[in-house]
Amino acid sequence: MMQEQQMDKQINVYEPHEWKHGTVVAGVEWKNPVGTASGTFQYDACHWFYDVSQMGAVTTKGVSPVPWEGNPGPRTAETPAGTVNSVGLQNPGVDHYLVDELPKLKKEGATVVTNVAGHCDDDYAEVVAKLADCSADMLEINVSCPNVTHGGMSVGTDPIALNRLITRLRHITSKPLIVKLTPNVTDIVPIAKAAVDGGADALSMINTLVGMRIDIRTGEPILANRTGGVSGPAILPIGLSFVWRVRQALPDIPIIGIGGIDSGEKALEYLYAGANAVEVGAVALYEPTAPMRVARELDDLLDCRPELAAKLAAGQTWR
Repeated sequence: MMQEQQMDKQINVYEPHEWKHGTVVAGVEWKNPVGTASGTFQYDACHWFYDVSQMGAVTTKGVSPVPWEGNPGPRTAETPAGTVNSVGLQNPGVDHYLVDELPKLKKEGATVVTNVAGHCDDDYAEVVAKLADCSADMLEINVSCPNVTHGGMSVGTDPIALNRLITRLRHITSKPLIVKLTPNVTDIVPIAKAAVDGGADALSMINTLVGMRIDIRTGEPILANRTGGVSGPAILPIGLSFVWRVRQALPDIPIIGIGGIDSGEKALEYLYAGANAVEVGAVALYEPTAPMRVARELDDLLDCRPELAAKLAAGQTWR
């Protein structure tokens, strides 16, 4: 009881901030251009460190039709300038999410992006149907996770299958749909176009790249799943290049840039590449307050870039 009382009195590391520069993604206003990336944010842990309503948006861990246990361990391994993970989208399922995490986030006043996961089209459709009239502000359809053995990335690498899925989901809900794209393709532009043609309101990119580490003592892969998703500072230039290429091909679609962002300066690079907003991910696994720090750094950097700030506030982009 005493410990709970002490936690109730805990002061957030970051006090409330008056944001100067917001953005608009698919018609949804964000207080600032920085959100959390799916799989790296958990309300019960992070809300002790900062006010979640202060983020541009909070993107939740992927939710599935039923609880998923995820992949067996070991699930993570360090790599130069990053990590490889094979968690496997462990989560308690959409029903639990609707009665637990989502109400907590909305009570705090957060702008919520709910990430949707599935093994097949029916899985995605079932989750989206349950979320269709919920209080989440946007849905992010994860068709790009490289460590789920069924569905997932296979849908995100096939333009025809992706278009079919997004078209189906578009008929289920009127909420803004973000499609999270994989970098593990030869050419991301046809994939992006297929998602938009199917009814996507925005795109987020990139998810992790397929990678591996070997234990030289045994000669075997460190991860039980053999391969996993590479994230962290090492993938920054890759993420930037994908945002740039899609922006050139699709000048009007809102884009959320993801990958290797651990400072306001790196977030700014994504905005100059053509993104409307960014999501901060891997750095939050060892620095829980990083998304808020990045948001504040970016807010100050935009003071000296009024033309870019004005475009973002109007829902436009630099490119």
